[in-house]
Amino acid sequence: MQLIIQPEAGIAPVVRAIRKAKTSLSICIFRIDRGEIEQALAAAVQRGVAVSALIAHTNRGGDNALRKLEQRLLEIGATVSRTADDLVRYHAKYMIADDVLHVFGFNFTKLDIDKSRSFAIATKDRKAVAEAVKLFTADNNRQPYSPGRSHLIVSPETSRSSLAAFIKGARKQLCIYDLKVTDPAMVKLLNDRAAAGVQIRIIGSAKGTSEAVRVCKPKKRIHIRAIIRDGRRAFVGSQSLRKEELSARREVGLLVNNPTVARRILQVFEADWGEWAKKIEEKAEAEMAPALT
Repeated sequence: MQLIIQPEAGIAPVVRAIRKAKTSLSICIFRIDRGEIEQALAAAVQRGVAVSALIAHTNRGGDNALRKLEQRLLEIGATVSRTADDLVRYHAKYMIADDVLHVFGFNFTKLDIDKSRSFAIATKDRKAVAEAVKLFTADNNRQPYSPGRSHLIVSPETSRSSLAAFIKGARKQLCIYDLKVTDPAMVKLLNDRAAAGVQIRIIGSAKGTSEAVRVCKPKKRIHIRAIIRDGRRAFVGSQSLRKEELSARREVGLLVNNPTVARRILQVFEADWGEWAKKIEEKAEAEMAPALT
């Protein structure tokens, strides 16, 4: 299992993963402005790799840009499909290169890769890879997706139950990157775990959490949804703990059972928390100082 940390890693790991593909490559794209990735996909086609791209039917950037992307990929010889429009949004970002699944928290854009805190996970876990292939095939053919048992978490089919179980399993600590923790059921779970003595910290924002849940607003852009549980397990993906992303959109994430990877994500969280929370505390102290003199 491999962890990619942004913005430190940059575009290189994504391009390298595409270059390693030998027989097949399936990629789900929500947003892209990195020519290096398109060039790598074109080179893959040229060396005989069967490249399939599934492009979101819409995003905030507008349909015109998506149509142009579709045309460019068709011109290089890739097989291209657009997602259905039955869900509010198809926001998943993942890639299957031969027998390796890559789940991205970031879009393939300069803003997400070069200027935002984010993560990606690459895994050869057979069940997760097979499940991702099944999901890609279903969405590519606009057929119903019937989830199986794996560490892949898919919205709206499995995310609510899987993430609820993951949160309930916390015994000591939950560290969360999430800009929009607002789903009432998930907020209640967090409050319940906090009441049970679990230390909970969120980098992002939360609505309805108790005072026991500490929330730190990030001081730089983040584009990741991640949860580290008890320092040994983690979740990395595209779904926030809010109703729409759990119940009405296509989102994809992965449960990480590798303690080494989970600890590394926790190290990044602790560094970010230490830097950003300190700034918040210093600002609060500065604002209180005049009142104390």
